Amino acid sequence: MLANTRDLLHQAQAEAESYAIGGFNIYNLEGAKAVIRAAEATRSPALLQIHPAAYQHGGNALIAMCRVLADEASAPIAVHLDHSTDLDAIHTALTQGVSSIMADGSHLSLADNIAFVKSAVDKARHFGASIEAELGRISGTEDGLTVEMKEAHMTNPDEAQAFVAQTGIDMLAVCIGNVHGKYPFPPQLDFARLHTIRERVDVPLVLHGASGLDDAHIKQAIAHGICKFNVNTEVRNAFVDTLRSAQGDLLAMMQASEEAMIAVISKKMDLFGSTGKA
Repeated sequence: MLANTRDLLHQAQAEAESYAIGGFNIYNLEGAKAVIRAAEATRSPALLQIHPAAYQHGGNALIAMCRVLADEASAPIAVHLDHSTDLDAIHTALTQGVSSIMADGSHLSLADNIAFVKSAVDKARHFGASIEAELGRISGTEDGLTVEMKEAHMTNPDEAQAFVAQTGIDMLAVCIGNVHGKYPFPPQLDFARLHTIRERVDVPLVLHGASGLDDAHIKQAIAHGICKFNVNTEVRNAFVDTLRSAQGDLLAMMQASEEAMIAVISKKMDLFGSTGKA
């Protein structure tokens, strides 16, 4: 069933036994089906996430496909536009019925980030959709978007409190040492900072770059208030690696890639604690 992102995350936040929901970036039918099949098998809520590069390539048809699949699913599935920096694209995606959008103004000054995100929130309210925003800059590369390590900085808890209050966002993506893509060094997450942020704001917290984190980091992040993890690299690699190694009938190759992604996604759902929460 097509779900409201805000409702899914608030339920995760309110549970006595903490868990988080996976936001899985998808690019095609096989990716979307893999997320939904894994969600149905594990009885887990999930998000189909569309990166701006994928949205530019697939257009509104990609959103429409995700909405149809989500609506037909037996598990609650939300449709999310990830890392959008364009208010026009945000408005168009809202008219197409996405459940939520990450309005990414993290590359802007604090004042401009607030203004940009507030505009996105105002637009989303007319459609009953939720807005995620990011404070601090997460390093790494994702689908052509690169942030140099020297530019990355962590989320300031005091700024986070003011940012949430002034923008009215529904979810806050934090930077506590996490990176997009592969980690160039062993992850060192600042959980003390995350704990302070959790005390200052009451909206669900999001952690990007979950693909490179080990199980202990994931569980500790959930214990400190993370309600949503973004996963891209591991699922994408499962798809690409399967296609590279497969031979023969195209349909069989597509089915094999779907099964490979299901295995990765199901494991993440178990790790996030969302299994059985649908």
